[in-house]
Amino acid sequence: MKIFCIGRNYAPHAKELGNDIPEEPVIFLKPETALLRIGQPFFIPTFSKDIHYEAEVVVRICKTGKGISKKFAHRYYDQITVGIDFTARDIQKSLKDKGLPWEISKGFDNAAGIGKWIHLGDNEIQNIDFSLDINGQTVQSGNTSAMIFSVDEIISYISQFYTLKIGDIVYTGTPAGVGKINNGDTLTGSISQTKLLEIKVK
Repeated sequence: MKIFCIGRNYAPHAKELGNDIPEEPVIFLKPETALLRIGQPFFIPTFSKDIHYEAEVVVRICKTGKGISKKFAHRYYDQITVGIDFTARDIQKSLKDKGLPWEISKGFDNAAGIGKWIHLGDNEIQNIDFSLDINGQTVQSGNTSAMIFSVDEIISYISQFYTLKIGDIVYTGTPAGVGKINNGDTLTGSISQTKLLEIKVK
């Protein structure tokens, strides 16, 4: 299983971190060991003082494909959920400042929180409301219509470089409002008011 992530896919989020708006999808990967299974707590790692949450709509690949055209991309996913791209922001900044790869700030163990899968059904993938609450307070909310690159564009782009296989998952980007997590926090992610994710931070 491969975990693909798209960076800077909502303009306000790119701006809040001082990044340029990309001209093509920004892709990075997390290893399978980054997946935080449903029901497991997230333990703040000792190597970082600044772990951030980034809530995202995640799609699951349901069909193997390579070189997929945008018009057929919708055939390659059938389930969605809410995920959290946990980020060691201090490590990321240090590595970026040195011009070095920053995968370890995103791909460490349990850095990919995942919620319960639901079938996309008749829902329009580019009109999905989603949100993240921390301790009962909404900290992020967005709609997939605000993506810079649509899900179908992302699937097509990724497939030019990587063969997509059944069970691969794609984190499609986070809206503005990211921030630090703290010991004792409870993170709750929802799609259209339906809670799909709950993670306790320890």
